[in-house]
Amino acid sequence: MSTLTIRPNRLHEADSPYLLQHADNPVHWFMWGEEALQKARELDRPIFLSIGYSTCHWCHVMAHESFEDDEIADILNKRYIPIKVDREERPDIDMIYVNACLAATGSAGWPLTAICTPEGRPFFLGTYFPPRRKRGMPGLLEILTTISEHWKKSRSQAETAALDIMAAAQPRINLTSEDPSLSHLIQRAIDGLKAAFDPEYGGFGHAPKFPTPTNLLFLMRQWEKTRDQELRRMIETTLTCMYRGGIFDHIGYGFHRYATDRQWLIPHFEKMLYDNALLALAYIEAFQAFGEPLYRSIAQKIFRYILRDMQHPDGGFYAAEDADSEGEEGRFYLWTKGEILHALPSPIGEQFCQVYDITEEGNFSGGSIPNLVKASREQVQDFAEMQPWLEELQRRRTYRERPSLDDKIITFWNGLMVAALARGYRVFGDQNLLQAARAAVQFILENLVDGEGRLYATFRKRRGVHGFLDDYAFLSFGLLELYEACQDDQYLELAEHFMADLIELFEDKNGAGLFFTSPHINDLPIRPKSFEDGALPSGTAIAIYNIVKLASHRPDITWENALSRLTRASVPSAEGEPWHYPALLMALASAHERPMEITFVGDLESDVFADLWAAVNSHYLPDAVVKFEPGPSNGQCSVQVCLNQRCLTPTSNPDHLLEILDTKKASV
Repeated sequence: MSTLTIRPNRLHEADSPYLLQHADNPVHWFMWGEEALQKARELDRPIFLSIGYSTCHWCHVMAHESFEDDEIADILNKRYIPIKVDREERPDIDMIYVNACLAATGSAGWPLTAICTPEGRPFFLGTYFPPRRKRGMPGLLEILTTISEHWKKSRSQAETAALDIMAAAQPRINLTSEDPSLSHLIQRAIDGLKAAFDPEYGGFGHAPKFPTPTNLLFLMRQWEKTRDQELRRMIETTLTCMYRGGIFDHIGYGFHRYATDRQWLIPHFEKMLYDNALLALAYIEAFQAFGEPLYRSIAQKIFRYILRDMQHPDGGFYAAEDADSEGEEGRFYLWTKGEILHALPSPIGEQFCQVYDITEEGNFSGGSIPNLVKASREQVQDFAEMQPWLEELQRRRTYRERPSLDDKIITFWNGLMVAALARGYRVFGDQNLLQAARAAVQFILENLVDGEGRLYATFRKRRGVHGFLDDYAFLSFGLLELYEACQDDQYLELAEHFMADLIELFEDKNGAGLFFTSPHINDLPIRPKSFEDGALPSGTAIAIYNIVKLASHRPDITWENALSRLTRASVPSAEGEPWHYPALLMALASAHERPMEITFVGDLESDVFADLWAAVNSHYLPDAVVKFEPGPSNGQCSVQVCLNQRCLTPTSNPDHLLEILDTKKASV
């Protein structure tokens, strides 16, 4: 008879805010690792795996309802090995079980619930479950009891089901069939997005609605090539309606994670760093493409929120803010009409309530979420009029109890924000954005890189696990954008270093494509790969995009060979439903067409350079490669534009440069 004992809840030892939220549960939680997996094997118990993140509202609900319930804790402790995972610390674990949940049930989300064999292979999957049966939904206690009995009596069926689920969840790369036409895949993706588009409120689908900025970035590139006005309408309707809705925090700025309704009015209130980085990029590019001042203002407001509320004192950016405060979802963001009339002078208060839809009855839990859904176009466009009063309400809101902050520093989310800040600096000329991007990179170099130059994924008091594909890819993306923003060679050299490591650590030498995990991580049932975009572009897509740029900045057969291998592996993966692969299609198009190259030669501190630089940044050139060849400090500078293996005569005249860029874009 086994003499093994189970220690109580281990989550007090964690750094993750999400795990620490469960540290006082009566459940004897393990963190993912060899101790938990070995215990499951030795005691021959199924694993109860619960995956979530600190700002997830329904994770909080399940934690309170189920994991503080003594009866549920008792069955988990006696019949299972319960493991709690922060999906932001271990996106590799999350990826495996999300894909398994999708394969088994057709949907997935958080909290993610998986019951697995002692080897970690899932045979039961779902998301949120109430503690006991409610409104036709099975209760967790019932599920745990039934599956425990099933495990004892029909273990072989469970193990067979687990093998089938894992097989179905693994992406397959077929390199033997003829590659589909990239242009055909792009057109199918456009058609799929057109079919899903909501013409009244923008976005794709009905409710809930996610911002999906990668879709918009993809459609903008297709509009730029085709001038299809339907694509422009889709982009602008979505960008404007999202801003009008309550998904945008009109008082303190920044976007919430998603909207629960078609109009973007009622958000799920958590704010994520990655959403705001991608949305900033989308609004910046839309401002360049369409010249709409509102888009510039929205991007600047996103950055104002990030630099005010989400920046570590030493430069990195925090992961997220919670949806809940004072035990209620959205409480921090709600206003009553009385509060507004007390805070603002008459008649401004009445006018503000009319414009921002602040009513006696409210629109959420008895309060009002400020929004511009019903506002006129003129009221939306005239964003300066209400600015002093928005700032006054923001000042007053600072006295409320804030939602909790997940203060992890996640490398790849920071890389994405560095890219957005660098692009923002180029377009808006705001030195604060450049300084923030530089500081974030410095924070990563000091806290998330080891003595051998290898990346780590997260930092909170100490480094987390070794970096994943996305950490290397997105940080390199940010470094390349930062180099093109400030002409500092160190960032180009760092991008080259990390991308060389990416190829070494993640490329499948015996198959095709890129693994998500490095060889240093060996506690998983499989080594996952990823091509499909979700809330974020896939690491594979960003890696291809980076290599295209590096092949231009630092021509070398190594980059060309890697690009050939990765594009060959990636094209077939998008064949089934290409509208789910917008970032991959953008990257593949960039690899196929090769981007415009714009090379500055001469005195990069001169007024001539500044004028030429402003001309380039005034244009929508999202994938152009910008190069710099510094010369003597003599006030002279020229720029040369090359496309399709043909270079035009260099010019030092900004107006002539604008003519060249217009001509080149029209010829694409």
